[in-house]
Amino acid sequence: MIKRVARGKEIAVAVINEVGALAKITSFLVNHGINIEAVAGYATSIGEEAGLMFITDNNPVAITMLQEHGYEDIRQNDVLIVELENTPGALKNISETLAQNAINITYIYATTCMAGCPTKIILSTSENDKAIDILKG
Repeated sequence: MIKRVARGKEIAVAVINEVGALAKITSFLVNHGINIEAVAGYATSIGEEAGLMFITDNNPVAITMLQEHGYEDIRQNDVLIVELENTPGALKNISETLAQNAINITYIYATTCMAGCPTKIILSTSENDKAIDILKG
């Protein structure tokens, strides 16, 4: 069951895939009191470009901190933040609903916990406006 659906802004930043890349970013964000609420990343070979995507509780300050620390390839992407009950089938239900409405999920990542709190799904779709209307339905 869907608990909440909202629009959100995700920060996407290009980094070099090297040991400590995530530690560096999280260190200066936490030093400015910024909480990362969801995170995903991908990489290719060591020394190549990698990408981090995250939702924070203060994107404007996070972006400023990234820029001040030399990160140049920073974007804010529109995403949907869907809170679901942490139960079997919850993700299946929303993915089927979107598929039945011809909406493609272009990427997805999530957070969860073990103590019955909601799962937070971050997703981007081929039609975010239509998707939010359908999921709020």
